[in-house]
Amino acid sequence: MYGGKKTTKVHGHPTADPGETTSLLSSGGSGSGQNLKRLKSYQWWAYFVTFGAYFMAHFSRKCYSTVKPQLKTEAGLNQNILSEMDSVFMATYAIGSFISGRLGDTYRPTTIVALGLLGSGICLFAMTIGIVFEFEKASESFGNLFYLSTYFIFGFFQSSGGPVGTAIMGNWFCDPASKKNRGLIFGTWTCHQYLGDIIAAVCTAILLHFKVVYWWSLVIPAVCNLGWGFLCMYCLTPEPEEMGIDTSSFNPKKAAAAAKSTADSPAAPAKPIGFMDALMIPNVAGYAFAFGFFKLTNYVLFFWLPYFLSLHFDPSTANLVSTLYSFGMMPGGIIVGKVSDIFGGRRACVIACFQVCLVPLLWVMAETSEKLPIGAMMTMLCLMGILIGGPNNILTSAVAADLSEHPSIKGNSKR
Repeated sequence: MYGGKKTTKVHGHPTADPGETTSLLSSGGSGSGQNLKRLKSYQWWAYFVTFGAYFMAHFSRKCYSTVKPQLKTEAGLNQNILSEMDSVFMATYAIGSFISGRLGDTYRPTTIVALGLLGSGICLFAMTIGIVFEFEKASESFGNLFYLSTYFIFGFFQSSGGPVGTAIMGNWFCDPASKKNRGLIFGTWTCHQYLGDIIAAVCTAILLHFKVVYWWSLVIPAVCNLGWGFLCMYCLTPEPEEMGIDTSSFNPKKAAAAAKSTADSPAAPAKPIGFMDALMIPNVAGYAFAFGFFKLTNYVLFFWLPYFLSLHFDPSTANLVSTLYSFGMMPGGIIVGKVSDIFGGRRACVIACFQVCLVPLLWVMAETSEKLPIGAMMTMLCLMGILIGGPNNILTSAVAADLSEHPSIKGNSKR
């Protein structure tokens, strides 16, 4: 019960009584204003915790690439194994995104995000144990298998942040004002990943500068991931309905569909849509292709930029220079989000323009990177960060939220 209002429970979650919803819609009464006020009061907390969850995921993900030179020279891992670790991570991360999305629809989403953070922390601790006890030097075959297996599992745990975290954000930012400014809201929210990358690089640079043993760059994000995982599990509510907030009052069509569904089959829960159903939503295939292009480019730089720069700078300086790419990615997302809001949510046009501008810069980087002076290199990294980060941010957040509300899904929140 909230404020004396009548609620019913469907599968353990309190929801507004259908009769009350119909009454609110017909009268436009104070119930809708009360719901909006309570929704707004919790949005900042949902934003903060989900922002931190994805920040922690990237903090732990980036720390490995910042110590690649040390993993090669001190831990004894050769360049082939480091490349194979990247490959198995990306494979399990891609597969895990589908699995995590379905798990987030089937089970409590905040639990799935929390398990991803907890598992990531455990994997980093396992890698640290392998480094401290010199698994690679004791037995090369065992060491290679250990690190590959650990990073294989790490990819699955890391995959939970994107699809499930975005779904939680979409649940909470569902009011008309949030939808109107969705590009800007999600553009700022997706800065989490780049802040995580920057803090990981700065953390490693500080540790190396003060001659602290490099594997502390893995231990620190591991501890942070474990702590934030417990925060997500116990202090974050995945959807307004669990707090008795009737979001259908913001959408008359959704309310009518929910009332009809409840009248027809009151106990039947919404089923998660399948992969092919999602693929049939207009524009999903095109967005997926564009997202694949940006992800490929981003992760090549994500994993190998610190290593490449270490050939030109000392390890501490190389990590600091690499942060320019991440710094550029943050305003990129905000720019694309705000511009697409101005054009009424036409995000595809803005994304395509950024994609076209990026191609010549990639060519210049590939052909002249070893000859570019430091000033030109830093400028290139910032520009590429803006052009890659902007579309990448919006595709993983605002576009995903837009597509999840397409009429073909018929109000199904299991998306």
